[in-house]
Amino acid sequence: MLTKLLIDSIVAQTTVLIAELSTAAGVRAPLAHVADQVFLDLARALEAQGLGRKVVADMFGMVLRGYQKKVQRLEESVTVRDETLWEALLGHLRKHGGLHRQTILQRFERDGEDAVGAVLRDLVASGLVFVAGQGANALYRATSDQELQQLLDADSAESVKAMSWALAFHHRGISVSEVAARLNVQPVLVEAAFAALLAEGRVVQDLDPNRYSAKTLLVPVGSTSGWEAAVFDHFKAMAGAIASKLRGGTPQSKHADVVGGATLHFEISAGHPHEEEVLNLLSAHRAAVNALWTRVCAHNAEHPIPESDIVTVCHYFGQNVIGAESEEGK
Repeated sequence: MLTKLLIDSIVAQTTVLIAELSTAAGVRAPLAHVADQVFLDLARALEAQGLGRKVVADMFGMVLRGYQKKVQRLEESVTVRDETLWEALLGHLRKHGGLHRQTILQRFERDGEDAVGAVLRDLVASGLVFVAGQGANALYRATSDQELQQLLDADSAESVKAMSWALAFHHRGISVSEVAARLNVQPVLVEAAFAALLAEGRVVQDLDPNRYSAKTLLVPVGSTSGWEAAVFDHFKAMAGAIASKLRGGTPQSKHADVVGGATLHFEISAGHPHEEEVLNLLSAHRAAVNALWTRVCAHNAEHPIPESDIVTVCHYFGQNVIGAESEEGK
């Protein structure tokens, strides 16, 4: 049961991170979809490892039929086939203009009032739908493209741009619609983001002009934009390395490891003889790694590597300072 304790602890720590991200810079990100999305992503990942649906259902503590019904509900609307309930509701509102809540519930009654209500709250919170009034007579209307552009401030535009860049780096040849689905934003916003990235030379178009790839993902130190891409890239690198280590068999470290990590905790105080040396670890390591990265890039520019021969080494590192007065230090 030690693995269960580890999973519980990682979930708890990830929840803290999501809470911090949801309120970063004063933003109140809608979270109505998070639990369902985590369930669906985890179910897909387990099935992708070759586990049968009955086994996965048992891991969730569900009977097979209940598991299948929940997955189906999350993957597509019961009322409109081949679309998520989120997509079906938004599309219905865009097509019919203003609709009362009761009318919407009647149209999607097979999806259930709780599910429809949760999606409506999410759409309103994300700015894709306006609502006037309360209760059954509340009137919902889809936000127009023009209104979306007005609502989307410079910071949000930069966020979509940064995340589109990160996804194009990690998923070469990704399409506008795939990015829009992953980010839960309108395709027109992703198209604008890729147009800007293309003009800046950060991404290239594939043979299919609707698909994009990025060969580098570099957010300069001191940059006030693109932090979302940097956070996503760092978290993905750390989680990917741990997953790769676990897939390799017995998760134990060896001196010859090329996959893995290390965490060291230094206990110091103001005036400690090694205080400056310890606190400067991040900047010193960053400088050394950046210098090596620059040399590798220069060599590759002179001697291009065929795509089929490329081996990507994803190196990550980080540093945190925890004071005695902080919640984390208690």
